[in-house]
Amino acid sequence: MFAKRLEKGRFVAPWDREGGELRLTVSELALKGASPADLQLRLAQLESQLAVKNKLLFGKSSEKRPAAKDEVAPVKVPQVGHGPREQPALPVVKRLFELDQADLDCPKCGKTLAAFKGQFEESEEITVIERRFVVEKQRRQKYRCECNGCIETAPGPVKLFPGARYSVNFAIEVIIAKYLDHAPLERQVRIMAREGLVVDSQTLWDQIERLGRLLKSAKEALHLYVLSNAVIGADETRWRLLDGKGKDTGEAKQWQVWAVTAQDAVSYCIEDSRSADAARKLLGNFRGAMMADGYGVYQSLAKAPGSFILAHCWAHVRRKYIDVEHAFPAQAKEIVGLNGELYAVDRLCPTGPPGDDLRRQLRSERSRAVVERIRIWAMNTKARSLPEGGLAKAIDYMLGMWKGLVRFLDDPRIPLDNNSTERGLRGVVIGRKNHYGSKSKRGTEVAALFYSLIESAKLAGVEPKAYLRLAVQAALRGEQPPLPHEVAKAA
Repeated sequence: MFAKRLEKGRFVAPWDREGGELRLTVSELALKGASPADLQLRLAQLESQLAVKNKLLFGKSSEKRPAAKDEVAPVKVPQVGHGPREQPALPVVKRLFELDQADLDCPKCGKTLAAFKGQFEESEEITVIERRFVVEKQRRQKYRCECNGCIETAPGPVKLFPGARYSVNFAIEVIIAKYLDHAPLERQVRIMAREGLVVDSQTLWDQIERLGRLLKSAKEALHLYVLSNAVIGADETRWRLLDGKGKDTGEAKQWQVWAVTAQDAVSYCIEDSRSADAARKLLGNFRGAMMADGYGVYQSLAKAPGSFILAHCWAHVRRKYIDVEHAFPAQAKEIVGLNGELYAVDRLCPTGPPGDDLRRQLRSERSRAVVERIRIWAMNTKARSLPEGGLAKAIDYMLGMWKGLVRFLDDPRIPLDNNSTERGLRGVVIGRKNHYGSKSKRGTEVAALFYSLIESAKLAGVEPKAYLRLAVQAALRGEQPPLPHEVAKAA
């Protein structure tokens, strides 16, 4: 193969870059005098890197694997037609259609048609009532006693602040549109203009920022609640802080959204770095078990005396082998299959605390043996692999985190992977794609606050807009706003 890739002493890479072939000379691949085996190894490395890049660019994003030939695929129930879907959450509005006066003449005798009592042709359709913005003229009635010793005025609506021009519901509508439906403020301005409201993005931001002040204590309490759990997940993704012209500010080109998750809540913090200090600020005094990927900052913090217990993610390990599957199909199939056996054991147990006892038993009886088979496979396969090849690197990644990978065997509360935390970052990532980031440090704080409350409401099974109304009403009464999981439990 190596000889076929040489043309007059030059290596021809099997891809194009911007329309022209990218050529690497042999001298660029290895030092002068390198052996053919060294050149072959370097070539294999380049091909492995190319395959990974191609997969990122053109491959499917799903991690689901097709069923193997010797596996029994689940039976799919054939779909018979596409009938109407029930809509129990929608209100029903009755509408009566009547004949016009001109159509009430009988075509047979000319007499007037009378309504046939109780007889209708009935049907239904789903329609939309367009959102409307209105100026609500509010008149607070005054009352007085005939003795003229007392005058009372009826209370008006609760406002975000005295003299507020826009209602609480308006502010919540803007927040939901931005942080749940990912519509930038400028896009909302254009939508509102089509609906008759002339407003600018600064006004919309003022509503968001003011409501963010009201709910600051809820965000702080939510973060403490997540850290109070015995097992949490942690992850991070990039965020941008932009100037007024849409460019990165000079403070930090890539800010980071740090996330910590529990089963029914997630809390985000947006910091200007991916450093140990930022992670330490996120985790505070947490001393439980934390699920994370192989990022070195988590490992360094876990080594500190009295720190948290670090567990590692089997899904990340699996991805490393899938990345090299093109070059090592047999080995990848074997190890991915072993990985799948761990998940098959956990699927036999109820999720959450109700399944802890059974999960502890099955992991001891079955998963421990699978983990040992994985370790033996890794040692044997690594001995037969090229030291710098893609398969060897995948094995090294797994063995390097082995201590954290096997912690789940001794604690049934620790999940196999960190996928729930990654799912918790989806809303943030979609929002980032739509409004690109924040325009100020205060913007990062407000974004972290509302993403935390909205995504936690979704995890707790509470409708986000309804939750924000409850929380804001409590805050305006001077009470501590309830957290989403508290609302769910009270329902």
